[in-house]
Amino acid sequence: MIQSLQRLFQDMMTPAASSEQAEPGQALAVAVLLCEVIRADYRLEETELEHLSTLLAARFGLPGDEAQALVSQACDETESAVDHHRFLRAVRDGCDYDERVALVREMWSLALVDGDKDPLEEHRIRRLAELLHVAHGDFIRTRIEVEAGGE
Repeated sequence: MIQSLQRLFQDMMTPAASSEQAEPGQALAVAVLLCEVIRADYRLEETELEHLSTLLAARFGLPGDEAQALVSQACDETESAVDHHRFLRAVRDGCDYDERVALVREMWSLALVDGDKDPLEEHRIRRLAELLHVAHGDFIRTRIEVEAGGE
């Protein structure tokens, strides 16, 4: 009886192997955070998805079809994830400060690619930049640079 209870508690305390608990790779983590930005205004536009694919291909040296597959996987993960802390942790742990600032620049680029400066996208970028430990001054500087066309 006691052994049964011990096994029950042990099973409850041991996390099940699932894709949600596995640590994502850096490429997927970056893609999920970028996908969060384009989903912030509740509209997924083809221009944003194409630009996201282009950004990921350039950042990680992926061929076009692999970049599109990564975008698809990231959008699925974004939709099914309860929170994004594991993705944020993967980026914070795997990227130095300059790479995180470059990621914020890419977020602005995605938010503005449709020609619409949506306040929901701006809020999402602001929040993600804070969680990525990017200084507010760099957040503002990257926005100004992207708005001026200096991506």
